[in-house]
Amino acid sequence: MKLPLAGTLALIGAGKMGGALLEGWLRQGIDPRQVVAFDPHPPPEVAAVLNERNIRHNPDAAALEPPEVVLVAVKPQFMDEALMQAKPLARHQPLVISVAAGKTIATFEQWCDGDAPVVRAMPNTPAAVGRGITAMVANSQVDAAQRALALALLSAVGEVVPLEEEALLDAVTAVSGSGPAYVFYLTECLTEAGRAIGLDEALAVKLARATVAGAGELMRQSGLAADVLRQNVTSPKGTTQAALEVLMAADGLAPLMRRAVAAAHRRSKELGKT
Repeated sequence: MKLPLAGTLALIGAGKMGGALLEGWLRQGIDPRQVVAFDPHPPPEVAAVLNERNIRHNPDAAALEPPEVVLVAVKPQFMDEALMQAKPLARHQPLVISVAAGKTIATFEQWCDGDAPVVRAMPNTPAAVGRGITAMVANSQVDAAQRALALALLSAVGEVVPLEEEALLDAVTAVSGSGPAYVFYLTECLTEAGRAIGLDEALAVKLARATVAGAGELMRQSGLAADVLRQNVTSPKGTTQAALEVLMAADGLAPLMRRAVAAAHRRSKELGKT
């Protein structure tokens, strides 16, 4: 699907997420001449893409033609400096799409000095392989065409879920935005548990990684609910049931996960106030 982009797209932040989005747009046939990237130190793999595709990198923002879209993919702790340097891009009130955790729509409305069209989105790291999921919410200044454009740009790295309330993005961040790290840590823990019962490290790593990846793919392809899949693999009085009796105990995984997600939710709200 060709992206419905008529003008220039300014990418502020060409790190892992910005780079993943860029590669997704290129796969969908965006003209590299329509893209300009601002990042003082992009990762080597992203720098290589910028160079190979002759994408403008760190030009004078004040001399740039008015962009149709500005997509902000900067870590919250670097946001103020990045927005200050890119301030000339805001003067024509482009469509602003932010994928920065915790930074509210109001932040970018103020950056544009007015009633600018702003979309706030929260993708996750599987975007790097085109398997991300992104929640997005738009302010009242975003028209139908701009909403469709934002949806197309974000869909380049996976599924997009539109929201009506910005407040829900803090909860989205806690579940899907931070969620891949929870799964990676589960894989670490499963590996260590395997080592504790006698597996050598290489085998424990291989088994844990393949199990987590395969289970996720099974869930995706089958379309079955997680509890149904769990029940399907659990034989009465078998090994899986013995393990689940520990994980599903009153002090097991469920309350631990609720505390972890609640902590991420609180932190997302705190970032929005800074």
